[in-house]
Amino acid sequence: MKNQLAHFCNFVTVNFARLELPLTVRTQISTDLRLLAQVLDWFNQFYRSTIPQSVWLECQIALAEGFTNAVRHAHCGKPIETPIDIEVTFQECAIELRIWDYGAGFDLEQCLHELPEPANQDYGGGRGLKIIQQTADRFSYTAVDFQRNCLLIVKQYCDFQQCKASAY
Repeated sequence: MKNQLAHFCNFVTVNFARLELPLTVRTQISTDLRLLAQVLDWFNQFYRSTIPQSVWLECQIALAEGFTNAVRHAHCGKPIETPIDIEVTFQECAIELRIWDYGAGFDLEQCLHELPEPANQDYGGGRGLKIIQQTADRFSYTAVDFQRNCLLIVKQYCDFQQCKASAY
C-alpha cells in the first residue's frame, strides 16, 4: 500500500538548516486523504529551532486542515490524480503556506460568517476553516490562474521590531 501511495506524490528531502532564507519549497500531491501523513512528514523536514514550537504546531494544523479541505470539498468527485499543489515559504519572521486546488471556489468571508460555532470538541466536521482562522495571522482563498484557487495561510513568529532588527 505504501508503494502505491508514494506513486501519487512528489516529495524531495532537503537539509533545511543549511539553506538561506527566504526559502520556498513546493510539492504536488494527489487528491487522497491517505497522503496526509506524508504531507506532514514532508513539511516537518523543514523545521528549524528558530521557529517556536507552538508556531510550528499551528502551521502543521493549518496545513492538515487546508489539505483535508482541498481533498474533501474542492476536489469532491474529482479523480484521485487531480493534483493539489503545496508551497511553503519560510522567511525570517513568518511562514506562508499556499495550497492550490481545482475546485469551484467559494467566498471565504461569507462561509466563515455562516459557519456555526461548534458547541463542543466532539463536533464532527465543518471546523477546518474556523481552525485555520484561529491559528493563522492572515489567510485568504482566492481564484487564480488555470481554474485554480489558492488558500494562503500566513503565520508570523516574531513582532515587527524583531523582524526589522534581524534584517540588518
